[in-house]
Amino acid sequence: MSRRHIGQEKFGFSVDRGQHCSLDELARLIDWVPVDHCLYVISCSAKGEPAWPPIALFKAMLLSIWYDLSDVKLAEALDDRQSFRRFCGFSTQETTPERTAFVRFRKALVAHGLDKTLFDEITGQLKAKAIHVKTGTLVDATIIASASQDDEEGHWVKHKGRPAVHGFKAHVGADADTALVEEIAVTPANINDGKAGPDALPDNPGEVFADSAYCGNHFGDAVRAKGGTPRIVATGMWGKDEAEALARLDAWNQPIHRIRGRIEKIFGTWKRSYGLRRMRWRGLAKAGVQIRLTAIAYNMKRSLNIIAMAG
Repeated sequence: MSRRHIGQEKFGFSVDRGQHCSLDELARLIDWVPVDHCLYVISCSAKGEPAWPPIALFKAMLLSIWYDLSDVKLAEALDDRQSFRRFCGFSTQETTPERTAFVRFRKALVAHGLDKTLFDEITGQLKAKAIHVKTGTLVDATIIASASQDDEEGHWVKHKGRPAVHGFKAHVGADADTALVEEIAVTPANINDGKAGPDALPDNPGEVFADSAYCGNHFGDAVRAKGGTPRIVATGMWGKDEAEALARLDAWNQPIHRIRGRIEKIFGTWKRSYGLRRMRWRGLAKAGVQIRLTAIAYNMKRSLNIIAMAG
C-alpha cells in the first residue's frame, strides 16, 4: 500500500527553539513502534492519493480528545499548532490531513476492530510503568447519551429521580490505587451493570469494589474465577435488632463507598474534560471506538501525573 512519508523538513532547515510542552512528554511516554504495528493493516487514503501514516492519524485522534476538538477543528489546529505537528510527527512546513482523513481512519478502526487492540497495547505499557503492586479494582458503569435518539443500537434507560437517557453504557474496571482504566465493555444503556460487569474485570483483580448493582452470584462468581475477592455494597444485613443491623451494614459499606468513589473522578474527567458527554457517532462499534480512545487519552495523562509524583 502506498503511504506518505512525513516529518522531513524542507532544505534541512529544522530549528529547535526549545519550546516544549506536555505533549512532548506524552509522546515520550509510549513506545510507538508496537502501536504502529497494530495499525499496519490500515490504509485509509482518498482515491488515487497516498495514505497518511496511520500512527499520525491515531495520535491526532488523541489530540481531539485531550482538547475536545471536532474533526474540522482538529484539522485546523494540526495545520496551525507546532506542538500538535510535533506530536503527530509532521514537520513545520508540510501539509497535514483534512478532516475527511479522520473520518476514513475511524471507519477503518471499526472495520478492523482495532480499538480494543490499541487500548490493550497502550494500557499494558502504562501499567508496566505506573502499577507496581496490584491490590484492588474499581468496577462501575456510566451512561453516555447517543449522538441521535434515532440510533437503533442505543437504548433508553431511566434511573430513579433522573430523566430518561437514550444511549450507551461504558462498563469500566480501574486500578484501585492508580485509577488507571484496565478493562472496558461497551453495551446499550439498558444492559444491567451486574450482567456486563464480568467483561470489565481485568485478570487478577484483587479486591473488587462495586456498588449494590453488582450484587448476585453472576458477578461475584466471575470475580472469584479471576482470583479476586468481591467487596460489594450490601443493601441489608442481619442483626439481633434494627440498630445492630444498621450498624453492621454501615461498617461493611462505608469502606467500600470510600474506595469505589474514586471511579467517579474518572467518569467526571471523561465527560467534563474529554467531551464524552455525548457520543459523536452512531452505532455500538463507533461508541466503543470513542470510549476506548478516551480511556487511552485519560490513561496517558494519568500515567504522566503518577510518574511525575513518584519522581
